[in-house]
Order: sequence, then C-alpha cells, then structure tokens
Amino acid sequence: MASPLMASCSSIFGAKLRLVFSPSIRAHSLRKHALNKVLAVMAPARSPRSPSSTGSVKHAMTMTEKILARASEKSHLEPGENIWVNVDVLMTHDICGPGTIGIFKKEFGQNAKVWDREKIIIIPDHYIFTSDERANRNVDILRDFCLEQNIKYFYDIKDLGDFRANPDYKGVCHIALAQEGHCRPGEVLLGTDSHTCNAGAFGQFATGIGNTDAGFVMGTGKLLLKVPPTLRFILDGEMPNHLLAKDLILQIIGEITVAGATYKSMEFIGSTIEGLNMEERMTLCNMVVEAGGKNGVVPADETTFKYLEDKTSTNFEPVYSDDNARFIQEYRIDVSKLEPLVAKPHSPDNRALARECKDVKIDRVYIGSCTGGKTEDFFAAAKVFLASGKKVKVPTFLVPATQKVVWMDIYSLPVPASGGKTCSQIFEEAGCDVPASPSCGACLGGPHDTYARMNEPQASCSGFMLHIDLLLEIIGFVRSDLGCISVCDPIALLSLAGVCFHHKQELSWQNGPQRRPNIFGFTIYCSCFSFDRICC
Repeated sequence: MASPLMASCSSIFGAKLRLVFSPSIRAHSLRKHALNKVLAVMAPARSPRSPSSTGSVKHAMTMTEKILARASEKSHLEPGENIWVNVDVLMTHDICGPGTIGIFKKEFGQNAKVWDREKIIIIPDHYIFTSDERANRNVDILRDFCLEQNIKYFYDIKDLGDFRANPDYKGVCHIALAQEGHCRPGEVLLGTDSHTCNAGAFGQFATGIGNTDAGFVMGTGKLLLKVPPTLRFILDGEMPNHLLAKDLILQIIGEITVAGATYKSMEFIGSTIEGLNMEERMTLCNMVVEAGGKNGVVPADETTFKYLEDKTSTNFEPVYSDDNARFIQEYRIDVSKLEPLVAKPHSPDNRALARECKDVKIDRVYIGSCTGGKTEDFFAAAKVFLASGKKVKVPTFLVPATQKVVWMDIYSLPVPASGGKTCSQIFEEAGCDVPASPSCGACLGGPHDTYARMNEPQASCSGFMLHIDLLLEIIGFVRSDLGCISVCDPIALLSLAGVCFHHKQELSWQNGPQRRPNIFGFTIYCSCFSFDRICC
C-alpha cells in the first residue's frame, strides 16, 4: 500500500503490450483458464472513434482531461501531453513523509516554507502502534515539521497506549481524507501512496506519486504530469445480493490484466455504478492501480454531494465527460450475470470463480484497512455472525480504519434486525478479537509487534490488493449470502476473501535482523468461502 507507482509507457513497452493483449493471444489465455462463464458478461472492447476535424467534437474531453485542463489552465488537452498542473491537495503519511520532507529541505532550503500550509494533509497511519524506535521516529519527524510549517491538517498521535487520548488522530489515510472532507469533485489530489487513486470515487483526479515528486509539490504546488488516455467501463444491470464492488473490479482486472490500464485513466459509469454508495465507489477506484491505472474516476452525483454535505465548506465544481469524448476502449459489463470471483496466485488478474476455491483451508481472518475497514464493512460482517449464531474457529482480527468507524459506529450504532445489538457486541459473542486501534495494521507488514502481523507461515483469509513482496496480510472483511462467508472490502451481502501463503526471510537492519515476508508471500483474493470454514 505504501509504495507509490509512477508508471510511464515507452513506445517499446507499448508495442509489447499491444502484442500481449492481441485478441488471439488473450482468447487463448482465457480458454486456458476455462473462465467462459465469467467472461461472457463483458462485451468486447469497442474501437476508438476518430474525432471530427471540425465542430465541437474536436474539443470534446473526458473527465480526467477536463480536470487536468482546468488544473493546468488550458482550454483543451490531448492524451500524451505533458503539462504543469496546480495541485489542490497533497497527502503524505509516516512511511513516505520523512523522505518527502528531506527532499523538500534539500532542494528548497532548510528554512524554506511550503507552498500552502492548508493544502498539505499529513496523516500518520501505517506503523503507529508499535515499540519500534524507527517507526516512532517517523511520526516525530512529521510532528516537528508540521509545527515548524504550521501545517493546518496534521492528524497527530502522541499517546500510543490509548488512541482515544488523541482526538486529532484519525487512522487510515484514504478513509480519513474522505471523512474529513479533503476529497472534492473536480480537484487534483496527489499522495505518496499508490492507493491514493481511492479518492477518484469523488469525481476528482487522484493518483500516487513518489517522494521526490511530493517534495517538489510541497515547495511549489505544481507537478509535471502526462495526460493519460481513458478506458471507460460501463456497468449496467441489477447488482445481485451476493456481489459487491470488489467483485466488479476483480472482473475488470481479470479481463484487462494487471498491465491493461498502465498509465491510463479508468472511468466507471452505468446504472450499477449509480447505485453504489461512496464506500463501494472507493473500493472500485482504490484498486485501479492493480491494473496499472494512473487513476480511477466515478462521475459525481447526488450520492457524492450528500456524502460531502457536512464534511467540507470548500466550493467545488464537478466535471463530466463529453458525450463525444474519445476513449481508447469501452467495456460493457452486465453485472447481473457476474459471480463472486477469486484472484489466485500469483497475480490479481489470475481470476477464478470463488466456488472453485471452496476447499481452501483458512487459518485466520483479518477485517480492516482502507478497502475493508469502513463502517459498512463491519456491519456486513456483523450480519454474517448474527445470522450464523456460531463462534469463529480461527483467529479473527478486527482493525477499523478510523476513530469514527470504531467509536461512533462499531460501538454505538445498532445493527439492523439485531435486537439493538452493536457490531462490537456481535463480534464479542462470535469470539472475534476486540477491535484494535485504527491504523493500517498488518496490511504492510510493519515491525514485529504490529497487531495481527503474521510472524509464522500461515494461510490468511482476506481481500485487499497490495504489493506482494511486502505482503503480510491482505485486508478484508467478512460478508455472506446463502450461508457463505468471505473476507473483503465494502458493502454487500456477500464478501471477498483471500488466502495468503507466507515464507519468512531475514533482512539485515542496523539494529539486527527483522523478519519480513519475501516474494513468496503470494495471495489469493476471492469472494466466497463456506461459512463453516470460519465458524464452528
């Protein structure tokens, strides 16, 4: 989650991609994996339509092009143009923040001031609740810098023993950005995290950048970007109760492959998208990076505006793709025909039907993080346990994304049809671990004492995409339908789950070896497991 991706395609690599994704080769690969039932729901990609040389068609633009045109103060943009954009929001956290600060001071001077203290958001969230001195030092560096620069939005944490004693501390950066009103339609949001694309759910351009770029933005408020071409995904049909947004994005990644959207924008529209709440839209956009995407974007609508009503007083202006805008490809998906999916090792695009993985043994369950630790995720999990009436028979870890999720929702809001019980009461009755302090938890592995970190080889049931070489545990949550359970991200009656197999590798650090997973820590991302695999 913390390694940002800044991808660009040379003509050589572009040629290779065209060969890899040629219809004949892709068809052969798909037949090899025997996924005909899944593939039938997606119509073939449509060839791009050449624009007219006269009239308004000449100036038609996609959402992403319009946002970048406004940010670069240009009236029209074409994919492939290199432009200087004015950044609306820069986010960094405790993993990349110290490096970004170091570059800023090196290039602009030790006494330099940031370009705008109110447009820089600093959120400690990764390695927080640990005794590791280096991890704690990272937060100290952030705190000193924010005091020096008078940064307005620094969500600090000082008391690691009780997160409730830190009213400013929020938790996972991507959810905190949304909850605190920093995600707004039509804006440009950059962050030192590959899943910054999560914010595209609000109809804005959001993407991950490296520390060097972030250091430059910190000093100037600008960044040189190449305008990406856009893939459009039209999702229509009634969403079955046993599906959620994770199934939709796994379907798409399985179709276009993990490199199919390399340095491209992925735009999601259709009746199905219009019916998704903001948390599901965040899941959809969060994972475009797993397809190589530069950014993901969903048009802002009444659902977006209602979510933002009490979260921001900043004026914003949404933009929408023109009817005659050019898309390099369009994909149409009949969501009503989809089944729960699994992305098996060793790649997120190695998909299969979840029911084909029903015999996979699960050793643990992890519910939490940026795509699986939101309020509705825990509500869905609670409904599973409530309907079952059984206790878990494998360790089940709960890591809410933010303070709001923990105290305002999990411990306060009654679960529908539960007789007034809250999520926390249902989880306790089911034998789950007590909800932990809100953070990224074991998502990125972290120091040895990180909550729920796997320090021995195990199979873990989960559902969040992450960089495999640093993977300890993939984030997810439990959902069910018709007696099935799984682990994953957002809202629905069915959930996604995953199994991680880990081998340990000793890496040398100045203070001695530290055990972290090596490249053999592969993941299965899936949608459904039998409920009796987790409960007894």
